[in-house]
Amino acid sequence: MIITEQIPISGLKIIQPHVFTDTRGYFFESYNYETFKKMGIEEIFVQDNQSCSKKNVIRGLHFQLPPFAQAKLVCVIKGSALDVVVDLRKESPTFGKHFSILLNDENQLQFYIPVGFAHGFASLDNDTVFAYKCSQFYHKESERSILFNDTDLNINWNIENPIVIDKDLHAICFKDFNSPF
Repeated sequence: MIITEQIPISGLKIIQPHVFTDTRGYFFESYNYETFKKMGIEEIFVQDNQSCSKKNVIRGLHFQLPPFAQAKLVCVIKGSALDVVVDLRKESPTFGKHFSILLNDENQLQFYIPVGFAHGFASLDNDTVFAYKCSQFYHKESERSILFNDTDLNINWNIENPIVIDKDLHAICFKDFNSPF
């Protein structure tokens, strides 16, 4: 595995697994605790989630409050997604800044998101299958969202008419969010 840490927001990591291809297709090891630990990712992931989204769906920007805050390891199994995170760490020099990366079934990149980030993605293809490992179990009472189209964040989702659920349409604006991170 190759890890990219030269990202403008500290703590985020892009992982390129070694993919072995032959006449049958491909194989790669998507997760190995010892390998990831050597790369500085020591979380023990306790829950795996998977979603399938239509084209132009935006999910996010979601996070959980401490002590239920989650680190995530995300990837796209099928299709393509613009993955976006917002730094919620008050002491970070990049507090309130966002970073986005294209994840798809061709580049097979994985994206590590530590605790202290809001996370969301936009599905760029029909039937995009998105997978993520979480370091904490889902805890409904601590779940929160930042408004995906908040003008202060100025995220370019590259989607003209997004499909978004009510919960995400009525999320809090970043300027009204008092970060516990």
